[in-house]
Amino acid sequence: MTNPGPLWLVVNNASGSYSDDSEERLQACCAAAGMGAGAGILRTVNFPGEDLPSAAELDAAGVRVLAVFTGDGTLNTAIARLEGWQGAVLPLPGGTMNLLSKRLHSDQDAETILTRYCRGEARLSRPQVVTTAHGSAFAELLAGPGTRWNIVREALREADLPGVVAGTADAIAETYDGPNVHVIEPAGGREEGYPLIEVLPTEVGLQVKGFYAETVGDVLSQGAALLRRNFREGPHDDLGLFAQITLRQTDGSPIELLFDGEPVTGGAREVFGLAPCRVDLLATPHDD
Repeated sequence: MTNPGPLWLVVNNASGSYSDDSEERLQACCAAAGMGAGAGILRTVNFPGEDLPSAAELDAAGVRVLAVFTGDGTLNTAIARLEGWQGAVLPLPGGTMNLLSKRLHSDQDAETILTRYCRGEARLSRPQVVTTAHGSAFAELLAGPGTRWNIVREALREADLPGVVAGTADAIAETYDGPNVHVIEPAGGREEGYPLIEVLPTEVGLQVKGFYAETVGDVLSQGAALLRRNFREGPHDDLGLFAQITLRQTDGSPIELLFDGEPVTGGAREVFGLAPCRVDLLATPHDD
């Protein structure tokens, strides 16, 4: 993409990397890279106080690039809203884990990524994503009762102490004693299933891991790691790469899901596939 143009910026002031001077710093990147007045960030949308822009709004403004400086969950919503748009989305690391940004830019900060875009170094990309009956996950999908720890994470973020206490008790019970999730097509993994299954989209297939907890100590350790979204260090089985997988919960109840960190209640049986993203994303050079 050799001729970068003006863009709109989406921010979320509740996201992990946001600060009061975020817009100012990003606008300064555009100026430092040689983008003059009317060619940098034309408008900032502060979600959720303002609605995310639609393709029609962006087209009417003559904007072909939407930069999104938020966490993975808001990025998911913004990209899904623009499916089929002829412009492109530039993900910036504005959250805590920033998995999609790392996938497209490696571990670069927002200023570096935006500067590279302004210099014409970004390229269009349509990476593979996890497809489901409920939408797509662009960076990560989690399934199973272990996703209940997300409730605790949200309570911590809102400084809701009673919510933390109640959520922790519920998450421990669900993770340790709740119904597990099984990979049934193709059949694989532990016979008893897993309290948490991770599905990552890659260019060669769905990378699937099953995380287990054999003791209450394992549950607490995994829960603490999940709060940090760093649970990959916990005990798990690498189940392999698949073009498509089907999960089922032991007791036939709905499977709790996290799409890029955002909760969704699925069905008792869920099929996950792999397909290219339906809107162009912008990636910048990196060594990974």
